[in-house]
Amino acid sequence: MKTPEKVVNHIVEWLKSYQKKSKMNGFVVGVSGGIDSAVTSTLCSLTGANVLCLEMEIHQDSNQVSRANEHIQWLEKKFDNVSHHNLSLTAVFDSFVKGLPATDKKEEQLLSLANTRARLRMSTLYYFAALHRYLVAGTGNKVEDFGVGFYTKYGDGGVDLSPIADLFKSQVYEIADHLNIVESIQKAAPTDGLWSDNRTDEEQMGANYNELEWAMEELKRNPSLAGLDQKQIEIISIYSDFNRQNQHKMNPIPVCQIPNALLM
Repeated sequence: MKTPEKVVNHIVEWLKSYQKKSKMNGFVVGVSGGIDSAVTSTLCSLTGANVLCLEMEIHQDSNQVSRANEHIQWLEKKFDNVSHHNLSLTAVFDSFVKGLPATDKKEEQLLSLANTRARLRMSTLYYFAALHRYLVAGTGNKVEDFGVGFYTKYGDGGVDLSPIADLFKSQVYEIADHLNIVESIQKAAPTDGLWSDNRTDEEQMGANYNELEWAMEELKRNPSLAGLDQKQIEIISIYSDFNRQNQHKMNPIPVCQIPNALLM
């Protein structure tokens, strides 16, 4: 990225304009201890509008919680318009799980409960958004939101606006470096924090973000996959499988169109 400062300024002005037109009072951001939420919350803070940061622990790894709190403290030292709440949703989550019927679909249940964590956080974000007339700022990047669909439908995908969704993960890191985001966050392995074994994004997907970004661009340039080696084709396959499986997240909700003849 040649001009990270200009990109930052562009996003901040976009956020200001959207907030002004919406006549809302500010932004609420879920802060996870990861690079995307750190950059998003900082960009929102640069608008001068009120920013509420929520750290929402659900059986969270202590390192993730520590990084989230370190970032929030850093923000509050830099910006007078930032406030925060630390919320434990563990008891709510455990109560939900306790009330579920038994199932022998153990693997499917693990995935479903991971998504449930994301949806509990979304509900919490919108509780505070409604309370203060704030906009929920999404933290998804370009390859997650429009490439592999690596987010929870109506979870972290449930937002009012997406400031960094046109930036690749690598570009988010460049912005983070420009903004002097705390080093522990810049160095941390990306993870969605939704699994009890603390698996990373790369472990879940089988490829890292640089590889997925390459695949996303390579398919546009070279749809026939001419000249690619076996490793590159494997990365393309991983990307394509996720993209195909997750179209239901990235496309508009299907609406059954009723013929006029049936309605008259």
